[in-house]
Amino acid sequence: MIAASVVVSLVVLSYASWRDYKCREVSNKVWVVYAPIALALSLAQMVFDPSQLPYFALSVGVTCGLALLLFYAGGFGGADSKALMCISIALPFAPIALITPIFDGISPISQIIYPITIFGNGVLFAAASGIYMIIRNIVWHRKHGVKMFAGTLASESIGKKLLILITGYKTTITKLKNTWHIFPMEDLQEEGDSELKRKLLVVPHEEGREEIVERLSHAIETSKIDAYVWATPGLPMLIFVTLGLIFALFFGDLVWLFVRFIFS
Repeated sequence: MIAASVVVSLVVLSYASWRDYKCREVSNKVWVVYAPIALALSLAQMVFDPSQLPYFALSVGVTCGLALLLFYAGGFGGADSKALMCISIALPFAPIALITPIFDGISPISQIIYPITIFGNGVLFAAASGIYMIIRNIVWHRKHGVKMFAGTLASESIGKKLLILITGYKTTITKLKNTWHIFPMEDLQEEGDSELKRKLLVVPHEEGREEIVERLSHAIETSKIDAYVWATPGLPMLIFVTLGLIFALFFGDLVWLFVRFIFS
């Protein structure tokens, strides 16, 4: 049953990751199919060991609470939250009876609330993508010779600029208009005497996207700002969650391994 849960999870998450990468949208049908199959497989395991039921409830409850918190805080999309909830049903505990991680990276949390390990691994993989974005932005800056933060953007805080550098990049307004899953990371605000103030958007939202794009487009057409604007494609988080699961299965808890390495 554990093997079936692992295989089903990998198949479903691989498909969901592909959809997330391709169109940034995953149908609810995926989770409607995944959740009952996961529940059936987990309950079938607990028929032979009913003492695990309270721990199963704990793992699912904590994970679902975290998923909902991340969703309402804007840190996770709907599909990401549903994926984490389904994982908690399918793999509430570390499947060490099936696969023993190479580096013995089984943390105490992994044994009781395995989805937290998968989530932690996924977050670290997502964070690592920020290194690529910084390198990309530096190369772009040297190639085009355009200021990273032009005009009033230069007065934004260092923290905002850093977040923009690791999650976004400069692009043309045409590409921003024609690519629906790319979101603007800056907006314009009119001040006295029709002066325009550019400001960074650390957490871009789909709501109001078109209005922001039109404001930026008009400002570029009237030469009030330069031709390049900050934008982000949004992280296909399901890919990182899937990688987090694969790493957890074969290597363990990345955070735990790092902590052990630091304090050993």
